[in-house]
Amino acid sequence: MNEVPEQIDPRPWLAAARGGARREDAMRALASDEPGPRELAALLSPAAGALLEPMARRAQALTRRHFGRTVQLYVPLYLSSHCPGGCLYCGFASDRAAPRHRLEPEQSEDEMDALKSMGFEEVLLLTGERCPGADYAYVRDCVARAARHFHNVNVEVFPMETGEYRGLAEAGCSGLTLYQETYDPGRYERFHRWGPKRDYRARLDAPERALRAGLRFAGLGALLGLSDPRYDLLALYRHAAALRKQYWRSGISISFPRIRDQEGGFRPDFPVSDRELAQFIYAFRLCLPDVPLVLSTRERPALRDGMAGVGISKMSVASRTTVGGYSGRTQYSEGQFEVSDGRGIDEFCAMLRAANLEPVFKNWEAVYR
Repeated sequence: MNEVPEQIDPRPWLAAARGGARREDAMRALASDEPGPRELAALLSPAAGALLEPMARRAQALTRRHFGRTVQLYVPLYLSSHCPGGCLYCGFASDRAAPRHRLEPEQSEDEMDALKSMGFEEVLLLTGERCPGADYAYVRDCVARAARHFHNVNVEVFPMETGEYRGLAEAGCSGLTLYQETYDPGRYERFHRWGPKRDYRARLDAPERALRAGLRFAGLGALLGLSDPRYDLLALYRHAAALRKQYWRSGISISFPRIRDQEGGFRPDFPVSDRELAQFIYAFRLCLPDVPLVLSTRERPALRDGMAGVGISKMSVASRTTVGGYSGRTQYSEGQFEVSDGRGIDEFCAMLRAANLEPVFKNWEAVYR
């Protein structure tokens, strides 16, 4: 049975986050100059839900202080939908009937050319769990190809060993994104029915292995809806804090993905409302003022418009969750989940500029890899 490690255990503050904190606790946390897990618990609590407006104002002020009026943009590129895993909530799980695809080298080059012509300088490469159709050698080759096109190349793939992450860094990879999905060990075991992803600690420790190997950035997150979100968010905060303390020269970012409709029809036990999502994002901005907070096209346009620059400093745009789909030469219809914001780059950037925000496609030079 997996156990949550002591350094990320959320239980000392969980009762406060679930309802033990009072309005005055949340107000004190809102005014704190040095917030920690105790203040985060108060800001995540139902009592803080009545303070959404002052939380938003402080979150926006902190976002502008640390990131200016900019919003960094990136695009995901799904390389493969092959996966041996049995994740109950995923459209790529091995028991789904959907056909499987993989970008061959020339196809991946077509997709990268298309993304480059759209103006992107940062790409996130994605696969399912490790399998013969999409193994380490395949991912490393795709990273090397992407590094010839983009200044910033990140991966969202299966957990690797330290030596493999070192190989990705040498190929031009800057960072990884790896969601723990849920930090609750019991529910983690329930959702990951079979496959390598059942190993809770192998996944939890992967960002540390990647930073130790020389990758510059680690993106963390929990898939909101799988478990009690306050449990997951407190553990996520402690996970990020532990990595920042040990790898202080590296960058950490936090994402807030919510469960979306997908092949298999999974429905979450803990749905997170728009209002709760906004509260959680503001709480993280108040407690981690200089950490990039990320919101993807999983969310609908009106919500993304409202969060841009108000806590959120980094967003995906023009996303496809199918394998390929950008060049017009590779057309597959089966995606990992449904995209809610289908706007193109021009429309999305016009929205940002109308809100007095500046879209940023490049904030990293390839020479620093």
